[in-house]
Amino acid sequence: MPFLDRDGVKIYYEDHGHGPPILLSHGYSATCRMWDGQIAAFARRHRIIVWDMRGHGETDDPEDPAAYSEALTVEDMAALLRCCGIERAVIGGLSLGGCMSLAFHLAHPEMVSALMLFDTGPGFRNPTRGARERAGATAGAGPRSEGACRTR
Repeated sequence: MPFLDRDGVKIYYEDHGHGPPILLSHGYSATCRMWDGQIAAFARRHRIIVWDMRGHGETDDPEDPAAYSEALTVEDMAALLRCCGIERAVIGGLSLGGCMSLAFHLAHPEMVSALMLFDTGPGFRNPTRGARERAGATAGAGPRSEGACRTR
């Protein structure tokens, strides 16, 4: 299995096919396996790089909260491309992966030939929108069963 070492954190990735490169990032709580259908469909004409973000799938899950951030994820993506010898790629992602792809584009526009964002929001830091509160209220209003997750 291929891993990229990022300051002691092993990042799992896969490199498939040949042709113009595409880096795909998965959604929250998913893994690179979510892209298997796209790998099968596009690897004949494109080089497809998929990976597991920190705390997901085969990638390490450091205990230190400081080992997780948007900036670290963006730099993980840049390091993956460099590791694979790729200067510019199509950058795509679903949900969280899309947010990270957008952040990557803002940090490294010279490495992005195009963006593909799927089911990606603009972020949730604007307190006037109340997205966090609505999400918390919605999660807390769902049916509960013994052993179910609960919001606090």
